[in-house]
Amino acid sequence: MQNFWPSSGFIQLQRNARGWLLPTDDYLRLFLDRPELALLPESCHAEQALHAALRAAPARPVADAELQALQDEDARESYGLFLRFRDGLLAAGSLEAYYLGLFRSGSISIPPLFVDLLAQAILRNILDDAGDVYEVRAAEMLFRSQRISTQDGQVLTGDREVLDMLNETGGLGDFGRFLAEAQAPLRSIDMQVLTDENAPGYWQASGRHNFLLDLTHEISNDLSHGLVFTMTRARSGLKALARVLEKWVAHFLGVAVDIKPLQKINDEAWRWHVGLDVEATALLNDLYEGRDVEPERMQRLLSLFRLDFADPQEMRADVMGKPVYLGLMMSAGKVVKLKPQNLLLNLPLRQAL
Repeated sequence: MQNFWPSSGFIQLQRNARGWLLPTDDYLRLFLDRPELALLPESCHAEQALHAALRAAPARPVADAELQALQDEDARESYGLFLRFRDGLLAAGSLEAYYLGLFRSGSISIPPLFVDLLAQAILRNILDDAGDVYEVRAAEMLFRSQRISTQDGQVLTGDREVLDMLNETGGLGDFGRFLAEAQAPLRSIDMQVLTDENAPGYWQASGRHNFLLDLTHEISNDLSHGLVFTMTRARSGLKALARVLEKWVAHFLGVAVDIKPLQKINDEAWRWHVGLDVEATALLNDLYEGRDVEPERMQRLLSLFRLDFADPQEMRADVMGKPVYLGLMMSAGKVVKLKPQNLLLNLPLRQAL
C-alpha cells in the first residue's frame, strides 16, 4: 500500500462501521497549521491566545467576544470560517455526511478550499487500497483544478496551480519570480506524462501534483455533426477517471454503477445526463434541448461517458434501464474544474439516499 497525498489528513482520521471518516482533534489541528490560520510575527496577543487554545482543544467552544478581540480583520474572517466548518463537520459526524449535507442544503457556507480538502480526504479513504497509479492521479481532478493542453491530437491535463507556478517562476519560488522580473532565463518546466515506467516517481512525490495525465482518445472524429469519440487507450486517464467516479458513487450512495468513456451519443431516447463541470452541464443541456452549439464550444468537450446502473431497480421508474450520459469539458481558458458533487445530487435514483 502506498501512503499517497500525505497532506490529506487521512492518517489523522478514523473510520466508522460504514467506512466513512470521523473527524478527530488531530485532523482539525491540520487546519490550524494552514497558512490561512497559522500565526504570524505580527499576530496580536488575542490571536495567539485563541490559536493556542484551539490547538490544545480544537473542538472547544469559541465565544464571539474572542473573535472580535482579534485586531486583524482578515484573521477574524479566517477564524470565523474555520469555526463554521468545524462546527458543521462535528455536527454531521463524518466528512462524508457533512460533504453531502452541504450540497443538498443548496447553501455552501464554507470556502471552496475547505470543500476541496474534504473531497481529497474522502478520496484518499476511497482509494486507500488502490494499486492503480492512474486512478490516483485521475482522482486529483476531483479536488484540484486542471489545465488542459491539446497539441497534435494529444490531450494532457496538469495541475493548474503547479503549472501556473512553474510558468511564473520556473519552479524556483520567490527567486524564480525575481529572475523572471529581471527577464533572466528560467530553467525549463519539467512535468512528466504519467506512464508505467515513471509511476514509482508519482508514489514518491504524490503531494507535489507534478505529473500530467493523458486524456487522449485514440482517434477523435469531427464533432461538427455530433458527439463522436473512438475507444480510449489501454492506459487511458479517461478510463481511470471513470473507475474513480464509480467508486465515488458507491462510497456515498451505496449504488453500483458502470462508467465507460463513450464512443458517441447516438440515442434517440436520450433521457438523462449529468455534466461533470459547469461547462459540460450547460453544453449537454443545450444539446438535449436541441439548441445550436458553436463549433468552437463543441471542440472544448474533452470526453463523454456512459453510466449504467448495475441494478436498474435502483433508478427512477420513468428512466429505469436507461443510460445516464456524462460530459467533461474545459473552459475557453482551457481549465477544468470538476464538480464531483454533481454525480451525488443528480443521478436518477429511485429514492433519495
